[in-house]
Amino acid sequence: MSDPRDIRHVRYVGQSSAPRRRLLQHLNTAMLWLPDEKPWSIKSPRLRPLSAWIRQLYQDELRLPVMVITGWVETPSQARAAERARIFECLERRLPLLNVETQFLGPQVPLL
Repeated sequence: MSDPRDIRHVRYVGQSSAPRRRLLQHLNTAMLWLPDEKPWSIKSPRLRPLSAWIRQLYQDELRLPVMVITGWVETPSQARAAERARIFECLERRLPLLNVETQFLGPQVPLL
């Protein structure tokens, strides 16, 4: 997912066999209809940064993230490998990803 003002600025990398449904799940998790800046209902702390980013986009002129599909694969193992490769690409470009995986993959990315 990317900021709609600059779709090259990737903020979250994921995989799904149903992209539209997955995007709607992320939007639903962010609970855009709640007025609080930090929704109490997001139980998992690791999901809060992504939801906070989505909420911030929405507060800024009612913007929503853009989902950019970069490829299709045949098997779940290929999907996981493609997702991980894309995360590494984004980390190499020093993009501020909100993926939980960046906490342990980040140190594996060589400095340019």
